Amino acid sequence: MDCRVISADNHINEPPWVFDRVPVALKDRAPKMLRGADGGDGWSFDGGPPKRTFGIEAMAGFEKKDFRLGGLRFDQIRPGNYDGVEHLKDMDIDGVYGSVTYPANVIQVYSMADREMALACLKSYNDWMLEDFQPVDPKRLIALPMLPTEDGIETCLTEFDRVMAKGAKALFIPGMPERPYNDPYYEPLWKLASEAGVALTFHRTFGGKPDKSDWDELANQKVSVGGIVFRYFSGVRPLTYMIFAGIFDRHPNLKIVAGEVDAGWVPFWIQTMDHHWEAQQAWFPQSLEHPPSDFVGVNVFTTAIDDYVGYDLITTGKYPTLANATMFSSDYPHSATIWPNSAKVAEKVTRNMSPVDRYKVLEGNASRVFGFGR
Repeated sequence: MDCRVISADNHINEPPWVFDRVPVALKDRAPKMLRGADGGDGWSFDGGPPKRTFGIEAMAGFEKKDFRLGGLRFDQIRPGNYDGVEHLKDMDIDGVYGSVTYPANVIQVYSMADREMALACLKSYNDWMLEDFQPVDPKRLIALPMLPTEDGIETCLTEFDRVMAKGAKALFIPGMPERPYNDPYYEPLWKLASEAGVALTFHRTFGGKPDKSDWDELANQKVSVGGIVFRYFSGVRPLTYMIFAGIFDRHPNLKIVAGEVDAGWVPFWIQTMDHHWEAQQAWFPQSLEHPPSDFVGVNVFTTAIDDYVGYDLITTGKYPTLANATMFSSDYPHSATIWPNSAKVAEKVTRNMSPVDRYKVLEGNASRVFGFGR
């Protein structure tokens, strides 16, 4: 390979001590890792048995024939799931230079009824990621502290400033927020992120309360293959609404990343947005200063795993915007992961790309959006 490979979508699985930093007065009712009925370990956020134990979110190191929804103990998953040093070792095995590391079960805090406890857990997680995980090698590990978007915009902005002071380089927002991201409520957040030059990223429908029409009930840890497939298209609505709400016209330095949604759908999406931006201008109240396609690859990005359709479209050279918007990823350690073969897959899917496009997809886009090496 003639460039470094960056995975713009890795994950951790939080260890039992992730909430040790909550205030003493709250520790008795803090979420805990407990043994489930199936013999595996899982997180309890309500004091009851875990709704699901470790399984598909911790499959790195397992053969596909041995994949399971749950039933794993914490001591059976790779230490790279939660230890920065071991995460780097697994990246080296994978031929990956950099990792953008997303949260896991802690996203339940977005839907917890006890907001005092939820905010304390969110802060404890953020401190663990920024004080224990990322500092192992901040040039190679980009942690994603979570923003409390559901607790009032001032609380959100305060946590933004706090984690930025601790060394955050990018920030996580929920995939299913209470208010859609085109709501004016978020304007102060977009302004702050744009001025700070820090990317905000959501991951599919990860975090928040899923739509009642969804097959899956993610709040109750009920997952289906149909739901997994659908969520590859879950970035379409929030990204489209943000663009047509004029958010990127008002905040030209704002960068939003949709994680694990791949890229093969993007050219048709761009075509459709531009077509209707032009065709519907007579009546649509928001007058964008630019066609929607101008924001893709400048303000809006996606991460892709082994999306052969998307990578082939880049190879044709017909869709230059796609090369500017797509970031390679391994999805370590989830069941969709290509670990430990990421470098081999990266070489295969970019083999016929121009050197410029290969660099963008494997390293350049992630470097300029997330600040690797800085």
